[in-house]
Amino acid sequence: MKATLITELRSAYDAQLRGVTPPGGSARIEKDGPLTRVVGWHRGFVTGPHDLGVYGEELDTLIARQRDFYAARGEAVEWKTRAHDLPADLTDRLTAAGFVAEDSETVLIGQSAALAAEPVLPDGVTLRRVTARSDLHRIVAMESTVWGENRSWLADDLTARIENAPENTIVLVAEARTEVVCAAWLVFKDGVDFGGLWGGSTLKEWRRQGIYRAMVAHRAQLAAARDVPYIYVDASADSAPILTRLGLHTVTRTTPYVWSP
Repeated sequence: MKATLITELRSAYDAQLRGVTPPGGSARIEKDGPLTRVVGWHRGFVTGPHDLGVYGEELDTLIARQRDFYAARGEAVEWKTRAHDLPADLTDRLTAAGFVAEDSETVLIGQSAALAAEPVLPDGVTLRRVTARSDLHRIVAMESTVWGENRSWLADDLTARIENAPENTIVLVAEARTEVVCAAWLVFKDGVDFGGLWGGSTLKEWRRQGIYRAMVAHRAQLAAARDVPYIYVDASADSAPILTRLGLHTVTRTTPYVWSP
């Protein structure tokens, strides 16, 4: 029964979640053969269907064309792959073209109604939705601390998403007094049965206190209230076990292959 469920969820994922939610701002989405790519984002982004339908030298040419397109712009580019993608040698050919694999993540899907719950937070921690630029910069500061890198691009990205589709972008922060200790966002796309769980980063000293679980429960609650039946997430190695215990199902793995000028 579970194997059948996973197959059904993976098929729905392939049918509905292979595109890109328009990021807004100056970014734009283009098509190149079977591929969808984003131009004008913090870095280039390429994704495609489950089966690209091109092979051998034709696939090499398609890959090189994306690399050279972004090279001419002086930009890095991420090609998002999934473990069940076809052709099976796609990642080998990306590597041969100079793309480098970054950390893999687990794609998990769960039923919104089953996961929906009132968020339970530690004493002194509150949860609220934010849209103000000042709050988005506070999220950037927290994210940069968590990941040990400059994530200043995130403020522009979230601002553009909120301005472009305010009803489809819900940004949440968990705060202890005036400090942002966790941030996460929920992204909808019209006509799609899935709400995307993004962010979810928590300051180290605030982990293992249920804040991440509370963020998941509340976002599932919001999705269920909107009659969006599923939520999905690309989960890190730290988050995947938590999400599995909550009842989400692993459907595949995703690995970004990045080329940098």
